Amino acid sequence: MNKRLKVAVVGLGIGQEHLRHWRALSNLFEVTMACDPDDERRNSVADQENCTGVADYQDVLDGSVDIVDICTPPHLHFEMAKQALASGHHVVCEKPLVNSLQEVDGLIEAQEATDRLFMPISQYRFAGGIQRLKYLIDQGVAGTPYIGSIETHWNRGSWYYSVPWRGRWDTERGGVILCHALHLHDLLCFVLGDVESVYAQVSTRVNPIETEDCATVSLKMKNGALISSSATLGSHKEISRLRLCFENLTAESNLSPYDPGRDPWTFTAKDIEEDRRIAEALRSFAPPASNFTGQFIGLYDAICNNAPLPVTLNDARRSLELVTAIYASVSSGQAEHLPITKSHTGYSDWRPATLMDNGS
Repeated sequence: MNKRLKVAVVGLGIGQEHLRHWRALSNLFEVTMACDPDDERRNSVADQENCTGVADYQDVLDGSVDIVDICTPPHLHFEMAKQALASGHHVVCEKPLVNSLQEVDGLIEAQEATDRLFMPISQYRFAGGIQRLKYLIDQGVAGTPYIGSIETHWNRGSWYYSVPWRGRWDTERGGVILCHALHLHDLLCFVLGDVESVYAQVSTRVNPIETEDCATVSLKMKNGALISSSATLGSHKEISRLRLCFENLTAESNLSPYDPGRDPWTFTAKDIEEDRRIAEALRSFAPPASNFTGQFIGLYDAICNNAPLPVTLNDARRSLELVTAIYASVSSGQAEHLPITKSHTGYSDWRPATLMDNGS
């Protein structure tokens, strides 16, 4: 019989979506605590989950749970995560992970000083379509990557920004680049590796907010592939799309805005022989469980069976390094080269001074 790990979910906005997936894995996990300062929301979830509801985060750290799942506004993540590690808990944390590369490196140091695991959320990776593409690349079937495009075309209006911490540089720390396009940029790096350089332009055109809600980014990958990425929160038809052209095939995602990694994906081969190679390779492919469920299963295996952690702090660092480079390019008006080192002006704070001072 599997050992059930006890979970505390902290922050019951997106945390309620996490709860649904923890509940689906009740043979592996038991949510025993829900934390939120809002009395009505906390009590409702506690009743629904038959767990303890607490308002004070310090009550979560009393040693009664194995995993602390942090789903609070992003400007709170760093201190909460450090406290959870220091008190002997495994940590799951929503994106955006923290406020700077300096804070990511601080969490890496804090985690390495313990025997606890830290898993940032990156649920879009856990889906059949994107995993098939990754498998074809790893098997050498796709061949050399040439060029690609990414679209994060979502819709966010006043209903979204009525939440006080959203749309502000001091609390949300960024706009469509940090909080929305981050998902597809992570998928890009998941399949194509590191970024070499970026050039970006952003604007605030959709909502009366501080942070950007439209962006266009040109990326050069370290493997030489060229990628264009566009992102907006003003699309009246919401879509997410990745389209990547390789030597032997062209891969295209579905258009689901919030689950582009899932099937169906199309893989168009350059000829009949390559089509046969794709079909042959995929016969041995076993798709993972999807979304948060797949990621949580991977966490369980890492904690209980010493399997590799499915998403690491270094994965999150790569995503936030790209965010830092994009905002640096916006500030300078020039291409920005990676990696971002500790001497970079954006290392401790990626927020672009040109936007914060003058508006976008």
